[in-house]
Amino acid sequence: MRMSKKEKLIIRFLTMPSDFHYDEVVKLLGYFDFEEVKKGKTSGSRVKFMNKENVPIMLHKPHPSGIMKRYQLKQIKEVLGL
Repeated sequence: MRMSKKEKLIIRFLTMPSDFHYDEVVKLLGYFDFEEVKKGKTSGSRVKFMNKENVPIMLHKPHPSGIMKRYQLKQIKEVLGL
């Protein structure tokens, strides 16, 4: 059986790679019903994601590389319960 893109991305995320990109985080969080909140004081490099249960994930959008820091991946992993 072939793995879906979703499964591949989750498995990649769980390995905590040093090159996990912000765009991949957005996609990953989308799989778990998190959406970027586009209002309030989260403009610029601070980004907030919320799910339907109003669980927040606050991130600093990495720039210029877009590569996420390890502590950020750990925070996301904890919130997602993975």
